[in-house]
Amino acid sequence: MPKEAVFTMKLESELRDAFMAAAKAEDRPASQIVREFMRDFVQQNRDYVAFLQRKVDAARADIAAGRVFSNEEVEAEMDLLLTKLENKGREAAE
Repeated sequence: MPKEAVFTMKLESELRDAFMAAAKAEDRPASQIVREFMRDFVQQNRDYVAFLQRKVDAARADIAAGRVFSNEEVEAEMDLLLTKLENKGREAAE
C-alpha cells in the first residue's frame, strides 16, 4: 500500500525518546511500528463493533422469541441474589 498521508502528533519528549530508543533497539523504523499500532487499533475497534453488533442481534432475537423479563422480575431476582449474598457473608463472619 503506498504511503501517501502524513500523520503529525504532539507527545512528551520523554515518551518520544523512549519510543525511538526501543525502535532502534529492535532495528525497526519508528514509522513501521506506529503503522502496526494503528492497524492493530483499527482491527481491535472493528472486532469490538462486530462483538457489540452480535450482542445486539442476539438480544433482538431473544425479544422476538419472547425471551424477555419485566423490570419487576429482574429486580425481584436481584433482591433474592443480594439477600443470599448478605446471608452468606454473615455466615462467613460468624
